[in-house]
Amino acid sequence: MRFGWRAMSGPVLTAAITLLAILLDRAAPLPSPAPLFVCVVAFAGALSGFASAMTSAALAVMGAALFFLGHRAMPFHAAADLVGLLAVTAFGTAGITGLMRERLLDSFAAERRNHAIAARLSAALDQVDIGIVLLDAETRAEFINRAFRDYFALPDEKADDKPPFIALMYHGRDTDAFDLPEDELGRFIAQRMEMVRTGDATPINIALRNGEVLRFVCTALPDGGRMLSYTPVTDLVRHTDAPARADYYRSLRDPTARGLIRYLRVAE
Repeated sequence: MRFGWRAMSGPVLTAAITLLAILLDRAAPLPSPAPLFVCVVAFAGALSGFASAMTSAALAVMGAALFFLGHRAMPFHAAADLVGLLAVTAFGTAGITGLMRERLLDSFAAERRNHAIAARLSAALDQVDIGIVLLDAETRAEFINRAFRDYFALPDEKADDKPPFIALMYHGRDTDAFDLPEDELGRFIAQRMEMVRTGDATPINIALRNGEVLRFVCTALPDGGRMLSYTPVTDLVRHTDAPARADYYRSLRDPTARGLIRYLRVAE
């Protein structure tokens, strides 16, 4: 047991109550201080832990025995029964409160460790150029990293408000982020929503108005959530796409293949 004020408060308070009860009992008969001793033991266990609570319980039993020896209004056998009952109650209370405090401290320590790990992971994900969005089971964004915010010009206050995925899609539409004709935006958003809902992991290239191309992948998580990744592939796509066949390559990025069908019809 560490000898700090927390550890010593329970035993000191128990000894003080014992001395005060014995002194006052000489002037006028007092009721048994046993309930007060139990409260002090519980206080010591909650404040400092198992060792302080057990020390307080031992002092409480000895103090109660001294009190009842000088308490003339109570028969000896009744006093002995009360001391025995107090011993069981006090030590039981000490054990319960001490163990509960240890468990709470362990839980708090584990929570602090998890919070520190989450903070480091969040900071690390903010350093990568891959846009990351973590959705819960209701498709609300629990985490949006810096890259995604930059790609779609998403304000921090809106990102930190845990918006649903549909709100992120509408934000991209409203800010004219997607390099798509206006009449195709509704279908595009519906397709992305369906992919997220079903957990479809098919990679999709998303062209942005500023010339960037992002490879979108939806990963289903064990808790029912989703991890969305937006990997920049602009250099890969632009360096391998022949300018004369730009429409053809755009059609390949359409998961419904409707663009490819339209392209082939035009080519014919």
